[in-house]
Amino acid sequence: MSPTPSTVAGPDGPAGPADVLHLVRQDLLTVRARPLPPLAWPHWLRWLPHTLVCLAAVLAAIATDTATPVLAFAHAALLVVALRWPAPAWWLSTAALAATTLAYPPAPNSRFYVWMVHAGVLFLLTLRVRLPSSVTAALLGTLLAVALHLSGHGAGSWNAVVGATALFALAVLVGAVARGRREDHARLTEQIAVTAQERARRTVLEERARIARELHDVVAHHMSLISIKADAAPYRVPDPPSELVDELASIRATALEGLAELSHLLGVLRADGDDSTTGTAPQPSLAQLDALLASVRAAGLDPTLRVEGSVRPLSPGVELSAYRIVQEALSNVLRHAPGAETSVVLTYTRDALHLRVVNAPAVLPAGPSPGSGHGLTGMRERAAMLGGDLVTGPTPDGGYEVTATLPDAPSSTPVPPASGKEPRS
Repeated sequence: MSPTPSTVAGPDGPAGPADVLHLVRQDLLTVRARPLPPLAWPHWLRWLPHTLVCLAAVLAAIATDTATPVLAFAHAALLVVALRWPAPAWWLSTAALAATTLAYPPAPNSRFYVWMVHAGVLFLLTLRVRLPSSVTAALLGTLLAVALHLSGHGAGSWNAVVGATALFALAVLVGAVARGRREDHARLTEQIAVTAQERARRTVLEERARIARELHDVVAHHMSLISIKADAAPYRVPDPPSELVDELASIRATALEGLAELSHLLGVLRADGDDSTTGTAPQPSLAQLDALLASVRAAGLDPTLRVEGSVRPLSPGVELSAYRIVQEALSNVLRHAPGAETSVVLTYTRDALHLRVVNAPAVLPAGPSPGSGHGLTGMRERAAMLGGDLVTGPTPDGGYEVTATLPDAPSSTPVPPASGKEPRS
């Protein structure tokens, strides 16, 4: 159950006595159920408060020496009722307290337990209602003790009234503190959840920006080709029409303008002080996969590579994403399962590339990981960017598997036949 708001009049508290009275009526003049929430932590002790209340009710009923044990047990049972219906239990406890004292006075040594039960119900009420309501309930209990004493049915001295008042004040104080701590814990838990969601969202955005920075080179390459071909086309045709020359010049100008805009976009996507994506080296592709595996072997991992299907040229975006996914998967194996047997499988189909990186359980103990922890997010975003999917998870033998499908329709441009090399294995 979510904590009850502290006011209904405003964030700074009730605006006046009328608002306080409205709060008290809302909290005390109701039969609405307000179950006592279990402990949030530790999980195995979550029902401990409910168990302790039931035990206290049994002990109080046994300890109360009165002419009618049934009334004593009924009064003590209100502690259990207050676990779910605190306001009705408090009213019934007040009535039972008056009836027990007036009609069937308990023995002098049992009066303390009667007032103790009422203080316990008041404590359980304070855990669920707002402070003005619990203070009002305590004051009404004190007035009842004074009235019983003045009528001659009280404890016999004002010390008993003072003791009952102290019990009620202690119940309200401890209950208010416990309720405040529970509300603080609920707010903290909510804030942690919001922070985690914001961190996850920011991680996704950072990975998307990083992927976009890498794809900048791919797009810029195509735009450069468009500009060069548009500039050279008039010289490849004898006496081209002036309209064609003007149109090709317009295409070249548009391509150059697009390149300039891409450069500006790269500056926006680049993190502050991060020039890692502005170098002149081309973005990697599957052609560099052998070099990647060699570097991984130098780091202590010996992965195997198997290529299935007819190898064909892929679009630069697919080549880049496939390389990065394999790279990140192997890096995760190095960090979390050093020395594990690892295999990389590339399967070429007519309209997609399928990746599968599988590792067995770790052979050596894994050391502290210096990574940022965003690898799976980056792989998932790369696959989603291409309209594919990525599945990760443990294998039955205790290892780990990364499987990705990257769609890539065959190019309509004729591709020269392969050189006759056998697929790598």
